[in-house]
Amino acid sequence: MKTILILDGHPDPDDGHLCHALAHAYAAGAERAGHRLKLVRIADLDFPLLRKPSDFTDEPSPEAVRPARDALLDADHLVLIYPLWLGTLPAYTKGFLEQLLHYDTAFERSADDRWPKGKMRGKSARIILTAGMPALAYRLWYGAHSLKSLKRNILGFVGFKPVRSTVFGMVEHAEPAQVGRWLRTMETLGEKAI
Repeated sequence: MKTILILDGHPDPDDGHLCHALAHAYAAGAERAGHRLKLVRIADLDFPLLRKPSDFTDEPSPEAVRPARDALLDADHLVLIYPLWLGTLPAYTKGFLEQLLHYDTAFERSADDRWPKGKMRGKSARIILTAGMPALAYRLWYGAHSLKSLKRNILGFVGFKPVRSTVFGMVEHAEPAQVGRWLRTMETLGEKAI
């Protein structure tokens, strides 16, 4: 049994978005398998964006983000689900990650503070990305640059390993049968906690 934090990263609270359905499907599979989990909808939170380095290094996480921070510290596995907007994370989702992974949350302070050491060692992660373009085009033609950056420069940097990813493409044109297959895939991933 694992403890899982699911971050539903679609910034729009309208329940009709695929990301919300994917998050619920993963949660359903995880619960069925007996895993403990917390599901956080970023769209439901109100928090400030970071504006200066000291906001990241010296200030505490905002009140609205603290339950997610505590769940992250307790979790064995992180799932981040978000739509691809202008080639990367939505700004609000990125802003949430900056608040969630404050320096004291994500890094151990050392005497010289030269090179931070990530606190998330021993935790795994999965990124679920939805895109309007074909998944293969995103990976091959565009090089999945934002996904690679998120995996290596954010999650990997703070210690998550392994960081796996799933890309669902052409989501605006998906037939109900395709969406059903995606939801079943998410349930399976949730059951396995991967």
